[in-house]
Amino acid sequence: MNKSILLIVGLLVGFQLSAQRFGIVDSEMILTQIPAYAQAKTQLNELSVKWQGEVEALQSEAEALRQALNAEKVLLTDEMQKERMMVIDAKEKEARELQRKYFGPEGEIFKKRQTLIRPIQDQIFNAVQDVARKRKLDVVFDKSSDLIVLYMTEQVDISDDVLKVMGY
Repeated sequence: MNKSILLIVGLLVGFQLSAQRFGIVDSEMILTQIPAYAQAKTQLNELSVKWQGEVEALQSEAEALRQALNAEKVLLTDEMQKERMMVIDAKEKEARELQRKYFGPEGEIFKKRQTLIRPIQDQIFNAVQDVARKRKLDVVFDKSSDLIVLYMTEQVDISDDVLKVMGY
């Protein structure tokens, strides 16, 4: 009796799975076709390089101060060494805070990415939804993510349709 119930449940699940329609989209390919995305990436890279340079400059200053302290250590009193160490620690702390300000979880680069790239991603998402509704798809997978696609027919790839809906 248990085997027959399992067989019936298995057949029902199999029928339901075969009834679902799905599509595949390549969001990376779509993004490469959008000029605004390339501009946003360039702008983010430029900001990242600029801000990383500021952080590295502070770190270099701290390292130079540390080397100077080590070179002059024998000539300095304990009080003078402590004062210089405090200056070095403050410079290192300033560098860490600047790095967190620019590159932290809620940092400037994150905010800028949200401002520049999020609207493009939302546009893609909306276009995918439109195409999926028109084609009556139940599920759409993104082959650019961690999805492993072993085989795919051209008919399920809706990337070109998404680009058309977006006007590209």
